[in-house]
Amino acid sequence: MSTSFNSVQVGHELPALDLPVVDRRMLALFAGASGDHHPIHIDLDFARRSGMPDVFAHGMLGMAWLGRLLTNWAPQSQLRRFDVRFQGITHLGNIIRCNGRVVEKLETEGERCVRIEVRSTNQFGQIKIAGDALVALS
Repeated sequence: MSTSFNSVQVGHELPALDLPVVDRRMLALFAGASGDHHPIHIDLDFARRSGMPDVFAHGMLGMAWLGRLLTNWAPQSQLRRFDVRFQGITHLGNIIRCNGRVVEKLETEGERCVRIEVRSTNQFGQIKIAGDALVALS
């Protein structure tokens, strides 16, 4: 990838990542891939007994989408830190968009880096996950 420290400025927006509608198949596939088979994400009866109207997405699935946003922009080997806060449940039927924006240019441990604020929102503008990442750029 050709993103360089000198070519990026504070305020630079990463290309958005738009995901397909969250459905049961997506949750089942993620459960299998991740090994996270908690029934709240795949068993309607369990979810209802737990007070939820239906199953909902794994938090780590949402974090994986934000990770994909970052690695679409810069190689994974340049990712130095990635922290998030889970702020809302991603329900079936949600359509998620992941965004990122450069908020700081800095040098840390001898590397030129950018700090990127990331977030995912659904089609109603509700924030589901927010966080930031540190990416080294040459």
